Amino acid sequence: MIHLLDYGAGNVRSVRNAINSFGFQVADAKQPEEIVAADKLIFPGVGNFGVVMGRLAASGFAEALRQRIALGKPTFGICIALQAMFEGSEEAPGVAGLGIIPGQVRRFFKPGLAVPQIGWNNLKLWRDSPYFAGYGGERLYFVHSFYADLNENNRDWTLATTSYGGEYISAVAKGEVIATQFHPEKSGEAGLNILGNFLKRRQTLTVASDSAAACPPKQEPSGPPGLAKRIIACLDVRANDEGDLVVTKGDQYDVREEGIVRNLGQPVALAERYYREGADEIAFLNITGFRDFPLQDQPMLEVLEKTSEKVFVPLTIGGGIRAFTDKNGKHYSALDVAGRYFRAGADKISIGSDAVATVEAYLRRGAADGASPIEEISRVYGAQAVVISVDPRRVYVTNPSASGHACIKTKFPGPGGEKYCWYQCTVKGGREGRDIDAVQLATICERLGAGEILLNCIDRDGGNQGFDLELIAQVKAAVSIPVIASSGAGKASHFPEVFRETGADAALAAGIFHRNEVAISEVKAACAAAGLLVR
Repeated sequence: MIHLLDYGAGNVRSVRNAINSFGFQVADAKQPEEIVAADKLIFPGVGNFGVVMGRLAASGFAEALRQRIALGKPTFGICIALQAMFEGSEEAPGVAGLGIIPGQVRRFFKPGLAVPQIGWNNLKLWRDSPYFAGYGGERLYFVHSFYADLNENNRDWTLATTSYGGEYISAVAKGEVIATQFHPEKSGEAGLNILGNFLKRRQTLTVASDSAAACPPKQEPSGPPGLAKRIIACLDVRANDEGDLVVTKGDQYDVREEGIVRNLGQPVALAERYYREGADEIAFLNITGFRDFPLQDQPMLEVLEKTSEKVFVPLTIGGGIRAFTDKNGKHYSALDVAGRYFRAGADKISIGSDAVATVEAYLRRGAADGASPIEEISRVYGAQAVVISVDPRRVYVTNPSASGHACIKTKFPGPGGEKYCWYQCTVKGGREGRDIDAVQLATICERLGAGEILLNCIDRDGGNQGFDLELIAQVKAAVSIPVIASSGAGKASHFPEVFRETGADAALAAGIFHRNEVAISEVKAACAAAGLLVR
């Protein structure tokens, strides 16, 4: 029996599923005494350091964790759990951590460095460890804005470090206690193997026997250090005319062909296929609607639950993540809705039309009010959990200074020979335009707490002519959070092109993968041949 410390911090379903995949049963540790007494405990989580420590302290879990780790009992901490073991964090000044490991948690900062770090990076192991038996140096999945600072006082705990704007602690271990900054349950087979080593291991070490601070590094990264470019498979999911959920794909957002919704497969089966083929993430975009009562969208929640049983890479869900009032008059906040999707297996949520409404309100007020969906969700789950999906189309102008928007001089003149354009944000699946440009939307959403931008270009959607490099380069230069390129990929060479020309952090495609026109392995081979880091 494996005990799981579930205190409401993000997606723990994937951790449960990972444990179950090894044949172990999972029980929740609901009382402090259960935390201390459990044979093996997994302490997962994502989110804000201050929120997490507040919950642990209020429930009595913080002191129980200190007692357990002092006793050297088998414990595996994931992501925010590693950070919680330190004395404090710049994310929540004045809030004490567990204080088990000397040192502070700092925010990533370096000019040109995208923050949060989201994606696949590698490790340098500082010593041999039974938890990394069989590990071949593969890249593992990280998603965080803050890192544990390496210093002389915590080297006895340091098991591995990773490079991202500098070297930081990515795994700690002493005796039967281990914690990782990366998510093993989201790191494919390599991550599952690390978690499995902990689950299957018999307790044989003493507290001191795995803490040789003077040991030289035992294993360098298997490839060049740094964050890999991510290849994301996107599944547009909606109900067909018979009421069944299917994966579809449109041309400029029109998903019907001869009046019938295109059916390119079943969402769970396709997601599993892409996982096996090497996709770095899977994104579900719910385009059916269910906008009035998103928590009653049981079919989509079921898709997430079933997918997370077999797919151990990050899952993003978009569509209907907003506040609403149900038919009985009960109000649900965007945070309530997001929390339900996280519990169903999502790691990130995507906000589209409601992000536009949020920015419009921000511009009217001239300031944030702290109550937008972006702020609410980011405050609890962290910026890395919030993706802003931008659906812009080109508006050509002859006089850029008179447009009132962030214009570019384009290589592709407009129908009247216009040499300039700006990118107008749209809502309702591209059916309505707003007087907001893509740069405005992205920069304000970043200010409000979003952690990633997904750029869909309506003009390129379904055209297979390549990504809109001008749009992506413009937005990437305006923000410091990661940017995902979307819309227009038609062949493998379009992916290294967008990475080289724009600096995008990830690239997403749908139709070419669904129709087997281009394989994910082909895309990664093209990127590697161009000298780009890939998993």
